[in-house]
This record gives sequence, C-alpha cells and structure tokens, in this order.
Amino acid sequence: MSGGICWVHIGDLHLDADDGWQSLDRLRAIVAQVNARIGEAADFVFLPGDNANHGTPEQYARMLDALAPLSRPWRIIPGDHDFEPGDLAAYDAAIPRANRPETEVIAGHRCLFLDIVSAGAGGPDFRLTMHDRNRLAEELARAKAAGQVPLVFMHAYPGDLAADGETIARQFIDGEVAFVDTGHTHYNELLNDGRVIYGATRSTGQIEEDGGAAGFAIVHVQDRVVSWRFRRLDAPWPHVQIVAPGDVRLITRPTDPHQVPRPGPVTITARLFGADADAVPQVTADGGAATAMTRGEDGSWHAEMTLDAGLHAIEVVCGEGRDRIDCLVRGMDAIPKRRLPVAPGEDCHAIGPWPIAGIDGARLGPNKNGCGW
Repeated sequence: MSGGICWVHIGDLHLDADDGWQSLDRLRAIVAQVNARIGEAADFVFLPGDNANHGTPEQYARMLDALAPLSRPWRIIPGDHDFEPGDLAAYDAAIPRANRPETEVIAGHRCLFLDIVSAGAGGPDFRLTMHDRNRLAEELARAKAAGQVPLVFMHAYPGDLAADGETIARQFIDGEVAFVDTGHTHYNELLNDGRVIYGATRSTGQIEEDGGAAGFAIVHVQDRVVSWRFRRLDAPWPHVQIVAPGDVRLITRPTDPHQVPRPGPVTITARLFGADADAVPQVTADGGAATAMTRGEDGSWHAEMTLDAGLHAIEVVCGEGRDRIDCLVRGMDAIPKRRLPVAPGEDCHAIGPWPIAGIDGARLGPNKNGCGW
C-alpha cells in the first residue's frame, strides 16, 4: 500500500464573546488532546472556516493564542463569518501565510485549499473566485501528471455554491479528487456522489446535535480509501480507526481492490491513536475468532484474513476503543455497471446515519434542521 495522509479536522469555531468564548475552551481542549494523544500520527490540523464569528481582530487573536501550543502544523481557510466585515482584511492580517497555503503536497497527496467567500456578497453567497477557478484546473492537471491524489478543502459543498456548483463538482470527478473536506453544516455528515467523497464535521461552537457535545474528526486517506471518524472530547482512549479496506458506504471505485477486495486473503489495516505502548488491537470478521494485529514500520496495524465474496463486518478492538466497517468483497467477474453521475456534490447523496463514525443523520444545524444562530 502507498503512504497515507492523516489530519485532524476542528469544526467551525464561531469564536464570539457573546457566548462567553465557549468554543475557545473547546479549542484548547482539542489542542491538548492532539498534543498528548495524536502527535505526529497526524500530518496537520485543519480549520474549515467560520473561525471568527464576526471576523474581528480580537477573535483571531484569541484563536491564535489557543493554537500556539499545538505541536502539529495547522492549515486554515475562510468561511462566510470570516467575511462578515465585507472583506478578509482582518483574517489576512492575523493569520500567517504559512498557515493558509493555496496548495501543498503531503505524502503524495495534492491538497488544494479554496476560498469560496471572497467572490460573494457575504453570508452564504458562496462563489469560487476566478483565481481559484483557474487554479483548480491547473492543480488537478498537475496532480494527474505527477501521479498524486488530489484532496480539496473548502468551506461548503459544491451544491451550496451560488453559481456553477455542478461544474465544480464535475471538475472534482474529472480530476479524480478522492475527498473534499468542508465545514459550514454544523453537523457531521458524509456524502458519496458515486465518484467523490465529501465530509463535513460538526462545528466546535454553536452545536445542536448530540446534546451539544464537542469533538473533532480524524480523516485518513490511503490508496484512495477514505476513513473518517468523529470523536467526542469525552470519548475514551485509545482511538481505533480502520483505514483499509474501504467501507461499502464510501466506495467510489468498485473495480479498485483497495476499496473492494477480491476473495481470498485480505489485509485489514488500522491506526491507533493515544494507545499505551504495549497495546495490541484485535480484529474479527463477522463475529468470529479474534486475531492479534501486527504493527508495521509506519505505525499502522495489520492482519490478514481470508474472506469470501459478500459483505463482511470487520471490527477492530483495543481496550475501550473500537471501530467497525462493512467490507464488500467481490471477484473480478462481479463488477457492476456504473451510471453517469447525477447531482454531483449535492447533499442528496448523504450516506445517512452511521453511529460508529459519529453521524446521527438528523442534520441539526442552522443550514438544515437547526436554530437560526
């Protein structure tokens, strides 16, 4: 397997004095957990916009102070609340350029960070700037030429764009983007439009779902297999995450054996975060006998299991931490026909509730079923 990329997603902060800087304390707690439990296992930390609820210098200053102890690099993009003053002057003045790159290549993945607020009129009038429209085409072509896997980071889904959303989503398909990471929704959600996976992570401030519990997502992409899990701040450690093969909900390439393995020996790969040095995870298939996993040189844990054609429940357990995927196994003679993409990048493709991933499917947030913050 090729090298993977892993990042921590801290949902929209909405930093504001009006709620007593509630999300500031949550941000500090997340930073502490990343430092103590995750460390170098994450390539970077991502903040997806709506960082400062009113885009003021004080809000950015408090954010930077809370991020200062973070041991990992962090990357940030603007949201509509950052644009509330009518421009991004305060955002640009506060945030060092190194933390807001346009493009960055990490572990064979070309990460594209997009601005969808500057070209709009404010509020949720999301539009891609002409600069980013041109850059998107160029960078996707560069990724293909270099054999890199493209990843996109933007504040909202293409379906939320006020103009050309379907065109942008089809660019992602043509450019073979593996994953698009977003904020904006206030709730956890994953979309699969049949070609590209989209993820939105619960906001850190202004939370309605799950009783208002704060947390963060851990995202891992390896061989175009996407693994996404949200963990609450009060969840027990270690954190267990199966990163290969893919879950049936997140298949975008049914002919790819990394996503849909062939019958016979199948390698299960998991990552442990915050585990004791002597911890050894156990893996089971369909509730059968447990097999101890072996740690690889890259820190991932592996075990080979023999699986026949069909759908298999794969579970990895370590202490109080556990993860589970539904793994589809198929032979080369059972590859399905594929229809043309319909409504790419739209949230009609939401996979629905997935409790072990932290998704309840209720869409409790101001952009769907929530309050008007």
